[in-house]
Parts: sequence; C-alpha cells; structure tokens
Amino acid sequence: MSKKRYPRFFGFLALFSMLLLSGCEGVPLLDPKGQVGIDERNLIITATLLMLIVVIPVIFMTIIFAWKYRASNTKATYTPDWSHSTKIEIAVWGIPLALLIVLGYITYVSTHALDPYRPIDSDVKPVTIEVISMDWKWVFIYPEQGIATVNKIVFPANTPVNFKITSDSVMNSFFIPGLGGQVYAMAGMLTKLHLIANENHEFNGISANYSGAGFTGMKFKAISTSQADFDAWVTEVKNSPKKLETSEYAALLKPSERNPVELYSKVTPNLFQAVIDKYEGMKPGKANPHEQEGNAHEAEHAGMEGMDMGKHSAAGAEE
Repeated sequence: MSKKRYPRFFGFLALFSMLLLSGCEGVPLLDPKGQVGIDERNLIITATLLMLIVVIPVIFMTIIFAWKYRASNTKATYTPDWSHSTKIEIAVWGIPLALLIVLGYITYVSTHALDPYRPIDSDVKPVTIEVISMDWKWVFIYPEQGIATVNKIVFPANTPVNFKITSDSVMNSFFIPGLGGQVYAMAGMLTKLHLIANENHEFNGISANYSGAGFTGMKFKAISTSQADFDAWVTEVKNSPKKLETSEYAALLKPSERNPVELYSKVTPNLFQAVIDKYEGMKPGKANPHEQEGNAHEAEHAGMEGMDMGKHSAAGAEE
C-alpha cells in the first residue's frame, strides 16, 4: 500500500492518531489541575498498567496458540496425553499472585493517603466551604466570610479547601472531576472532602448521583484564582443586595431546574448546622421530637390507666 494510492487513508490515520494522543486533555479525570486529582489519576494509570502485565501476554498467547495449533498446521506437536506442567502452573498462579500483592499494598497506602476526610498538608490557611445539596441546585456557604452562593464557588489556588457537605433533600454526590474525589451528600449527615487546585482554572462541578428530573442540570462552576482576585470576589459578593435568610432559603428549597448563579451578602448564622439538625429525628434509633412527645403522653396515659386498674383490683380484694 502506497501513500500515493491511498492519500485519504493515511490522512485519516494521522488525524485519528492525533485525536487519540490528545484525548486526555478533554477528560478532567485524566488531566486534573489539583494535587488530589493528580494522585488519583496516577493511581488509576499504575493499577491499569500492572493489570496489563497479565492481560497483554494472554491476548498475544491466545492469538499465537490459535495460529500455531490450527488444524492445517501439521508441524505442530501433537500431545494428546499431556496434562501438567510445573513451569506453566508457576507462571499462571505466581504472576497474578505477585500482582495482587503489589496492588493490595498500593491500594492500602493510597486509601489512607487519599482519604477525603484527611486534611491536606499545607502552610497556607485553608478555606472552608459548606455545601448543601437541594433539588436541583447547590448552595455554598462561606462561614468565615459570612457570604453564600448558588451554583458557583471561588477559592484561591494553592490553598486547601475544606468542604463540609450535607443535603436538604435526597441523597446526592458532590464531584469536581478536575480536582479529584467525590463524596455523598446525605440529609442529617455531615461528610467532608479536602481538595486543592495547583493553578488558576475554571472547573465544572456536577452531581454524580441521580436525584430526579433536574439531575442533568445540577451543575456548578468552581473557579480557582489568585488570592487578590479571591478577596475582590468576596467583596463583590458582600455588596450583593440579596441575603440568605429564612424566607429566601425556603424559596431556594423548592425544586427548580438549571438555576442561575446567585450571590448572598449575608447568611443566617449556623444555617448549615440547622439543616443537619432538622433531620435529627430520622437517624436510626432516634425518634422525631413530636413523636417523642406523643409517646410520652401515651406512656403517661397508660400509666394513669394502670394506676386506676390497680386501685380497682385492690378495692375488689378488700371486698
């Protein structure tokens, strides 16, 4: 086959190769901009390459054996009584076992190193962001700055970000693919995630757990900037006329799809903790406060009836 006869084929082949090699740039998981994401990507690549040590030879041997021992190859050795080979047994069992040991060790170490609850080691003071999942939007509270946003967060690059996550609706999953890691958001529960961006960048945040009709539009922007730009953005938010108070929060809690970005200059104190506490009665082994009150009245009523029955029994015995 010559290039002169098939110019289009070779042009297509070159284009396909370029797309294949540059494909990682369009996949945030394989082109992360944060240290946690880089470590997770390296772990995926390392585990994949280790497993290919077994997979690739098996693929080639399958092709070679099928060709060598085909019916038309009369030169192939015919050994119908062959049943055992110590060398083959050692290779078949020994190599996978060694790989399992290596993968097990890597998994054990990386599980602790990439624990989402583990704070990131840094000399820079972290930024805390409280995350509330709703139908179908994300509410972000900056407790130290006293501001809040909907479907957008901004934070300094090279600064640890401590996410505290909960839900004021069904279970969801908070995920920024370009930074790494995802953690579930659950009503009445507090989960944590620690991330850091290595450079200024705009990330796409998503919901990674199906939560109903508006799930596909439950997205947000996560922007890492310089410290000066972050401070300027905080000032901009503090100048917003909107305040995240009880009535405004109640309106946000109503299901809505593809919400625009909203900025709030003030937040009701301890709003995040209040959202967690409102589901306290739903936890296993804990009754709703109203149910507890009702049970107490029932117990008291039952006790009074028991006392009356006791009095009647005693009176009957005296007679």
